[in-house]
Amino acid sequence: MIKFLTAIGIGACFIACSSESNDTKTKETFLTTSPIVLDTSFTTDYAADIHSLQNVEIRTKVKGHLENIYVDEGSSVSAGQLLFNINKEVFQLELLKAQAKLKSAAAELKIEQLELENVKKLYDKNIVSKTELDKVNALLDAANARIEEAKSEEQVAKLHLSYAEIRAPFAGIIDRIPFKKGSMIDEGSLLTTISNNKEVFAYFNVSEKEYLNIRSQKASIEKNKITLLLANNQPHQFKGTIETIDGEFDKNTGNIAFRAKFANPDILLRHGSSGKVQLINELENALVIPQKSTFEIQDKYYVYVIDANNTVKAKNIIVKQSLPHLFVIENNLSPNDIIVFEGIQNVKDGDQIKGEFISMKQIISKFNSQ
Repeated sequence: MIKFLTAIGIGACFIACSSESNDTKTKETFLTTSPIVLDTSFTTDYAADIHSLQNVEIRTKVKGHLENIYVDEGSSVSAGQLLFNINKEVFQLELLKAQAKLKSAAAELKIEQLELENVKKLYDKNIVSKTELDKVNALLDAANARIEEAKSEEQVAKLHLSYAEIRAPFAGIIDRIPFKKGSMIDEGSLLTTISNNKEVFAYFNVSEKEYLNIRSQKASIEKNKITLLLANNQPHQFKGTIETIDGEFDKNTGNIAFRAKFANPDILLRHGSSGKVQLINELENALVIPQKSTFEIQDKYYVYVIDANNTVKAKNIIVKQSLPHLFVIENNLSPNDIIVFEGIQNVKDGDQIKGEFISMKQIISKFNSQ
């Protein structure tokens, strides 16, 4: 009998404790909120390669000894400025030879012209035949051809002589100079590279999905110029614009290349630099919830939705975009739903809770003030 009464007492105590525990849990208060629809934006970074507006190799067009170097590595030069000089003696002799040949051809032409005048007079008097006249005309044509040939050789010699002086094709900065004064230079040897860095191109790759998003807001991107983050993570002081897009996607990566252009008047950026292009993506009518309201199970995101009876139920959501402290989600929630904002680790499916509502506007304001 005593054992029976003891069992009843223990059972009653267990029921009472369980009831007290459920009452306590029912009375526990959790912060809750509702999704909000708003227009927002997010920034995406793309690794970029920096190229000069012009980057050209300076190569020799003739063979010879490097007689003089008039610039130093890293120096700024103007368009047409003399950079290098190859020994000119051989080219000057070629020019003199060509000019002498031209004079000789001119003398021969004069002789043939005089001969033609004499033969024409004789022909008019029927002293010589038409064949003799044609022969002299042919000799005159040959003399004229030798004149043209000699003029051509003279122009070639002048061109070779001009190649002995290597000048800057445009204003820019001189790169490494591999040869030293007195070096023997072959035709086509690389003397240096010159870069025009007044403006630079930033090349970066985007995925097909991102490409479609960017094209859908082309007007917005053109209006709001893009930012270039430098290697030290500081923004370049001049904004840029997207100028061109490649004609096709890379089959191996699925990406397409963009080219943006940035002003660089202080020549801070150099050819071969690296950085990140930042694009601002606009989102209209985005459905937003706090990241704190979500939990993850096997790569899927969930929130706890509270029904009319204050009972929580886990609901799967699809995250469309991650923002600081926030998630943009697909439309499987509505602004009328109430979700647990804080304390999700302390609730489970079927729990009844007491909610204290806080609006998303208040939450976003709090995040922005942090």
